[in-house]
Amino acid sequence: MKLVLTCEHAGNRIPENYRYLCREDDPILQTHRGFDPGALDVYKALVSLADFSTKHLESRLLIEVNRSLHHSSLFSTYTRELPTLEKKKIIEAYYLTYRNRVESAIHEYTAKGEEVLHFSVHSFTPQLKGEIRNTDIGLLYDPRKAKEKEFCKIFKKHIEIQNPSIKVRFNYPYLGKADGFTTYLRKKFPHNYCGVELEVNQKFVSNNKMEKGIKSAILEALQKSIK
Repeated sequence: MKLVLTCEHAGNRIPENYRYLCREDDPILQTHRGFDPGALDVYKALVSLADFSTKHLESRLLIEVNRSLHHSSLFSTYTRELPTLEKKKIIEAYYLTYRNRVESAIHEYTAKGEEVLHFSVHSFTPQLKGEIRNTDIGLLYDPRKAKEKEFCKIFKKHIEIQNPSIKVRFNYPYLGKADGFTTYLRKKFPHNYCGVELEVNQKFVSNNKMEKGIKSAILEALQKSIK
């Protein structure tokens, strides 16, 4: 099995030519609306296990690379009113550049008959719209995909063996079959592709660093799950 590791919301960078839309010192860039705090730190801890890895460092406020081109959240309130031509430039320069790189790697492996596990690293805000998110780690997958379901069960077991106090839930706080990069890739690669999104609670994050115990548990669980 080939491990493809990605991090769609790794950074909150705004390219210089778009800083007139959102300044570098805008406080929103430091929130979950700007990026996934702690996700890059987890990604870096796992990258040695990957056969292919890549991260997206531009802020989701520029463009949301984890949404389809038709999705209403593709562009944020900062970029939604841009002229069509400017939006196309952003799509070409950032969205397609990133997604095509991942898709090409998966195509290269599956074309050779290799099995691919795509492990997409994210984090989530502990509270959204007044709701407390009741888990430490979420594993998002398509319930119709037996291999994805089985991998998540194995991963959860290895987390709990290390630390039973870490709460792991499936398809929470989001549904794995909702619009996203893995959903698109499942359709693109109906065979030999498994897509799983890791969601880690940002309550474990300080200064964009994930708590060491959580990070270590994820690393060991992934290492043992892909053997």
